[in-house]
Amino acid sequence: MSRSPSFSVKSELSPKLDPESLRQWVVAFCIIRFDLEQGQLIEECYPPGCLTQDEELEIAFSSFPDSVTQHQNRSSIHDCMFFFRFQRSENSQTCNVSSTETTAVDKESSPKNTEKRTLRRLKSNICRGSKYMYGYVFNRERHDERLKRGGEQKSVVILSSYPYSTVFKPLLQIMGPLYFDIGKKALEHIAAYVSMWPAPVPGKLMELPIGNAMLKVNLPPAHSMPFESGMILEESPSSLAPFLPNNQSVPQGLFHDSDIFGTFRGLLLQLWVLWELLLVGEPILIIAPTPPQCCEAVASLVSLVAPLLYSVDFRPYFTIHNPEFAQLNSLREGDMFPPMILGVTNLFFLKSLRNIPHIVSVGSPAPNSNRLPASNNRSSSGRVPGKSEGFGLQQLSLKKFSPSNLLNAVKLRREGPLCLMTEHKEAIWTTYAATTKPDTAILNRLLDAGTSPRVEESMSVVNNEILRRHFLELTTNFLAPFGPHFRTLTPSEGSCPFLDPPPLPPFNADEFLATLSGRGPGKFLSKRMRYNWLDLYRRFLKGPNFMPWFQRKRVVAEQEQHRLWRHARVKADIQQFISKMSELEVVDSFNAIERHIIGDIKLQQSGKASGDSNSTSTYQKLKGDLRALFNVLPKDMQQLLLLNPERAALLQGSLELTKLPGRPLVQVGVISSTSSR
Repeated sequence: MSRSPSFSVKSELSPKLDPESLRQWVVAFCIIRFDLEQGQLIEECYPPGCLTQDEELEIAFSSFPDSVTQHQNRSSIHDCMFFFRFQRSENSQTCNVSSTETTAVDKESSPKNTEKRTLRRLKSNICRGSKYMYGYVFNRERHDERLKRGGEQKSVVILSSYPYSTVFKPLLQIMGPLYFDIGKKALEHIAAYVSMWPAPVPGKLMELPIGNAMLKVNLPPAHSMPFESGMILEESPSSLAPFLPNNQSVPQGLFHDSDIFGTFRGLLLQLWVLWELLLVGEPILIIAPTPPQCCEAVASLVSLVAPLLYSVDFRPYFTIHNPEFAQLNSLREGDMFPPMILGVTNLFFLKSLRNIPHIVSVGSPAPNSNRLPASNNRSSSGRVPGKSEGFGLQQLSLKKFSPSNLLNAVKLRREGPLCLMTEHKEAIWTTYAATTKPDTAILNRLLDAGTSPRVEESMSVVNNEILRRHFLELTTNFLAPFGPHFRTLTPSEGSCPFLDPPPLPPFNADEFLATLSGRGPGKFLSKRMRYNWLDLYRRFLKGPNFMPWFQRKRVVAEQEQHRLWRHARVKADIQQFISKMSELEVVDSFNAIERHIIGDIKLQQSGKASGDSNSTSTYQKLKGDLRALFNVLPKDMQQLLLLNPERAALLQGSLELTKLPGRPLVQVGVISSTSSR
């Protein structure tokens, strides 16, 4: 959205704030001022009292451009927008996934244990709140010779537990200028309108009214949201299929609105190297002249591995004031750098974080910046900024193998990233040997944006779609060999659906690699990967992204299989199966149906049951089946079963109160017995 939607404030029409509904989208709105003597100060926080003192301090420091990167803008007003991400203090340790769980592959991964472990962690995270918080910043520098230092800085910040960039970017474009027009009232009015929005629906197009404007936004899908977001319980089983989506307009990952082409235009040939580094969870340092540029670069990288659940910590805008900086700065020579993506603008990080193995420099300095552009006005890719160039295969090949470009590459490697201290260059420093080859057919399809801003914007949209579609296809094909481990089974015709469904096939890393080695990577990947493609899978299995993604898929597959078998039980006629059952099979089926009913009662007690007529009829049908099985059991066994009061209540046809251990009483309706045959 290039222009902010129109917005007018009418006090008599402004809605009232609903705090509960507001928290579905926003934690707080903040106004932060840079004071010459006291530093960053939070002037307003609305609603008040929702942040800890440590969080307020970190938010304040993260809401302004680094002092090193500020430039003396001669215009009266300079606005910029960026965002940051930080770990909430109350969850800093308890919500972390253990390193053994995320960095190593179990030889045998039990589906049931996986589901219990994942759901337990999910429930605890929901109780404590989100592990991370996102801050979306509208920063304004006002030049005024009458003020100290010749101007002032203020930031309007939207804090949220969710990475909804498609929502908060346009909202900031409304809220930022509005605050500087009418002051604190802007926060109250915007908060009231946001509290009227419906609950977020992941992966859907939503229309969100804000004053006389309407935001039409696509939210990221549930399968791309982190564990602590609470979206896993409502994740669609369609995300299990290792196929490309039919509807290309539906987002498949986080930050699907990021500008991949515009950000990495000078490093297009390196996108496949970066894709692999992201896939295996390698630490990456992104350095750019301004916060908006480094944020866009980090967001673009995260979006590059969709539909994979990206589990590595990423910081779109990281400063020396972040609490984690002291830990990272204390790493000694040879220490392993933790997996994370850091977006920075302060060149000091080049010296302090020498252990980080992969460094990417993107963006271009502002005209009045204290950074110098490359002396030859040429990026590491050989492209001359400002000159109209195409991105055809022939040009890319010539630039890649030209003697001058080879000399530039050798010079960059010899000088290292510290050469950025004297002049800015778009470049990548890494010793990683990529398995995936750049797809020249994709590069050849990219359109030349030209020099007109309007043409460049429209062409960037087209180029972003081409790149995003390609890497979506690349990631989907890479993950496809894991598909059989998420394959659900339905009851075969004539088999009893009342028993528990079989477990999903166990996963063994060595067996998986052996099978994949014999079968090959598939037609799509074999054209684009070198002979050592199996090493990429080995690194992925050992990296931090595999286990959280794999566990997430297993949980969703278990839920889908449970739904299919539950549907089969509703459709099945119990009398047809009873006549073919032995006494032992009758007892097993009785115990299984009892577990299903108790599970439904627990869902009802927790408030997670749908509560519709279908749910009620299913419950009644299962209870009738339970009584039908009970009626064919021997009398002595019936008496033994009735010794359990909860079971006896389930079997009685009159109105009863069923109490589960440690649970409140639940009222069970009158159920008539099924007709005997």
